Amino acid sequence: MDAAIDCNSICDRYASCYDNDYDTSACESRCRDNANDDEDYERKADMCDACLTDRACTSATFACATDCATIVP
Repeated sequence: MDAAIDCNSICDRYASCYDNDYDTSACESRCRDNANDDEDYERKADMCDACLTDRACTSATFACATDCATIVP
């Protein structure tokens, strides 16, 4: 499932950029469950993951805020 990969990447990236103590397992589980239940959420996770790819943390904060707001805090 594509969403599982996206969710892992998004949650891990959030932890590495913003909060080392962030519960990535809970984030990934919540993200996968939401993506399985809602195609729009899955599309947003794909867009968030695509936005984060190859961006530095600071750049991603501003460029990806809209795409990632519903995925991570």
